[in-house]
Amino acid sequence: MSNVIVIGSQWGDEGKGKMVDLLAEKAQAVVRFQGGNNAGHTVKFGSKTFILHLIPSGILQETTKSIIGNGVVVDPEAILKELDDLKKLGIESEGKLFISDSASLIMPYHKILDQAREERLKNKKIGTTCRGIGPAYEDKIGRIGIRFADIEDTPGFKEKLTLLIKDKNQHLKHVLNYEGPFLDPDVIFNDLIKSYQKLKGYLCDASELITEGIENNDNILFEGAQGTFLDIDHGTYPFVTSSNTVSGNACTGSGIPPTKIDKVIAIVKAYTTRVGQGPFPTELHDEVGAFLAKNGHEFGATTGRARRCGWLDICLLKESNRLNGFTDLVITKLDVLDKLETIKICIGYKDNKGNEYTSLPHKQTTQEIIEPVYMEMDGWQGNTVGVTNYEDLPENAKKYLKKIEALLKTPICMISTGPKREETIILNRIF
Repeated sequence: MSNVIVIGSQWGDEGKGKMVDLLAEKAQAVVRFQGGNNAGHTVKFGSKTFILHLIPSGILQETTKSIIGNGVVVDPEAILKELDDLKKLGIESEGKLFISDSASLIMPYHKILDQAREERLKNKKIGTTCRGIGPAYEDKIGRIGIRFADIEDTPGFKEKLTLLIKDKNQHLKHVLNYEGPFLDPDVIFNDLIKSYQKLKGYLCDASELITEGIENNDNILFEGAQGTFLDIDHGTYPFVTSSNTVSGNACTGSGIPPTKIDKVIAIVKAYTTRVGQGPFPTELHDEVGAFLAKNGHEFGATTGRARRCGWLDICLLKESNRLNGFTDLVITKLDVLDKLETIKICIGYKDNKGNEYTSLPHKQTTQEIIEPVYMEMDGWQGNTVGVTNYEDLPENAKKYLKKIEALLKTPICMISTGPKREETIILNRIF
């Protein structure tokens, strides 16, 4: 039995949802350990498409527990809508979904603060989804956040919430020059209590529940949202999310020790994409970039925003490996490259002074002047869509995959050849 972390190795959107859903067939629990409903995991099987934001991808498996850890920030309104949408698609959650009562809440004022700040920044926007993720984490770190465990239908809790909302209204008005409408404490309190009543049956001590699973020798998947280079500490700051997306946070965000982790599975898109602002050395502004966007259907599952596209960046992935400690790779969207005559891989960077770099510099002004150094490989110009046997891949596709393994010194365990569950090559089983 194994405890396995599944991590996005790039800037997110690598296809984690499908792979977690697939691995969850052999798992007794899937744990989400960070982020909020700014994530979007798309899973397709049969004739149905499921887009999940807060709820772990394991919810689509009949006998798998889906656990939202203490490291996640939860919007009660958003999760209730997601539960309702799943029910309409025939997916029940009772007895399968568990939410840490230590998880912090995204409140209505967090979303307004998020939007007001982005508007104030104008041409210097971070590119936030404006779902209140950042402000919710700020309050958590500032020790003024509200957790599920704090909610009470009492005058004392209402008074505390009222004072907090008044403070937020003052900040919106006098610091951000927000003109309203402002927040009504009575409305927010009443709405919160109603949401809490609907969700309290899902609440639990998630750390204790996960530990019970570990002691029972269950297979447990720890599911990250976003990707490594959106990590608040190790990503392309300030164009990052507000939580730690690297594998180390799986322990903090779910309440287990690092000694219990057996594997770290890196999800690697066969090329590179990112959403929003920030550095992207291999970004393509030509017909190849347009080809990748079109054929890869590169639009965000949560926002619908078009993703920027570029060649695979090994420098980025080597750093990601250093940060996360990959034991295995999963390559996704290999089929998107099928028609390309030449495929490039970034193996270094140079700036306009001739300086060479093997990893992405942290200094923003340096990031702006570096250019990628590429190696080229022949494309396979053959069909890999839906291939389930490695030997059936074109020879040049195999060479591309072997080169990735060699450069990252990590074996590939699975290859995704399409969006559906069955469109997968399994080389080594994780469970």
